[in-house]
Amino acid sequence: MSMLLEVDGVSVSFDGFKAINNLTFQIGEAEMRAVIGPNGAGKTTFMDIVTGKTRPDEGKVIWGEKSQNLLAMTEAQIAQAGIGRKFQRPTVFENQTVAENLMLALKNARGPFSVLRFKAAAQDREKVAELADQIGLLGALARKSGELSHGQKQWLEIGMLLAQDPQLLLVDEPAAGMTPDEREHTTEILVEAAKTRAVVVVEHDMEFVRRLNCRVTVLHEGSVLAEGSLDHVTSDERVIEVYLGR
Repeated sequence: MSMLLEVDGVSVSFDGFKAINNLTFQIGEAEMRAVIGPNGAGKTTFMDIVTGKTRPDEGKVIWGEKSQNLLAMTEAQIAQAGIGRKFQRPTVFENQTVAENLMLALKNARGPFSVLRFKAAAQDREKVAELADQIGLLGALARKSGELSHGQKQWLEIGMLLAQDPQLLLVDEPAAGMTPDEREHTTEILVEAAKTRAVVVVEHDMEFVRRLNCRVTVLHEGSVLAEGSLDHVTSDERVIEVYLGR
């Protein structure tokens, strides 16, 4: 499997505190990965580095089949190169319908020239329906986004990211605040997405991680403590000590 993202020997300090310490991480082109670890382990900083929000002090971040140097790219260029990030709090346009939110995401993904495409309307409506179906909101296209449940807003936001067709999707704590049913549906959406792209899920909820049924990377003090299946990492003495044993 060829690597989509390679983080090699990356470190970053904030006021003398090493948030990321010689971190090495790789993910393949169509792979699901869960990233777990105690608070302060560097999970958010890791995502900030990959999306260009934070610049590391040292190390390399290599992206895609052209082996681009991500550290030489702006946040906008990184997003255009195919890296999408979903934050914990959903940011949907509450006064717009589900369909309008998805349509806006499509338009943004296509840039200013999409205005020139007269055929766009029918194609875009088709694509919006397809995305809505993927996230389980086909029946809610005409609803105002503000009326959706917390879980549905999260799905809509995942749909808005998928509209941009990222090759790598970074998702921050998707299970937080969801009902068990919503969590199950979120698992399905992410597992389906990972068939055609890389998906990295940062999560605290071990049951949710178990359902993803994927390779797990455990971060501790800014570097990788263990990696492997959930059973493998949760039986690791060091992981139990720093993360699970508390």
